[in-house]
Order: sequence, then C-alpha cells, then structure tokens
Amino acid sequence: MPAQIRELYSSPNGDRWYLAREPETGRLFVRHKANVPSGGQVSDIDIGTFLSGGCAHPEHQALLQLIGTLVEHQPRRTTPWGRRTWLSRHSRSH
Repeated sequence: MPAQIRELYSSPNGDRWYLAREPETGRLFVRHKANVPSGGQVSDIDIGTFLSGGCAHPEHQALLQLIGTLVEHQPRRTTPWGRRTWLSRHSRSH
C-alpha cells in the first residue's frame, strides 16, 4: 500500500514537501519532491533528521505549525457513556 501523504509546503521553484506515513508500519517521515528542472527526484527524510537541519526554512515552519495544531485547545471530550476521556482529563495546561 502506498504511503499516505499530506502536503506541507510548495516552494515558488516547484519543490514540494509532504508529511508521509506508511500504513503498514506507522512510520512517519517527510517526503521531498524536487522540481522538474532539478531532476524531480523524490527523497524520504526521517522527521528528526529533517528538523535537526534547522527550522528557518518555510518547509520546516510548515511542519512545526502542523504539529502545533495537534495541541490547540480542544473542546472537552466524553465517551458515549458520558465519561471524560484520558485526553480531556490530561490536556489542561499546568
């Protein structure tokens, strides 16, 4: 099964970066598709390696912004039985 992808950033020169996941293993990585004049090569980069190269570029900022959306304020969640979930009990700021 092919990797599931979500576009992170498309540069003015045509390069594209995606957050990708292999469904079989759950492995997450960044997929870079170079623009056609550069050869159009595709490379998969471990997320840690991708971010360890610095975060000054727009593609890095896009990934960090996406990660940040995962911890934005969420409404209180309850189970179908009316009980609060672990996430809703432990997601408050300390």
